[in-house]
Amino acid sequence: MAEAETALGYEQARDELVEVVRKLEAGGTSLEDSLALWERGEELAKVCRHWLEGARARLDSALAAREQAETGGSGGSGGSGEAAG
Repeated sequence: MAEAETALGYEQARDELVEVVRKLEAGGTSLEDSLALWERGEELAKVCRHWLEGARARLDSALAAREQAETGGSGGSGGSGEAAG
């Protein structure tokens, strides 16, 4: 991913992607312009996916840390008899 795209925040990329989709759906653009819009849309979708994957990783990490704290951090067979899940 190019540095310019990573500088975009999720909301900026999403909003621009919505605008690209609107232009494509409206039609009336040349084939060349439509292809350029499509390529830009693909780039913006990658930026959004990057942000969402990062957010998912942070959530997973926070949930794992909370679960470990709740179980006392034993990390092994604790005696609660509950299966991990």
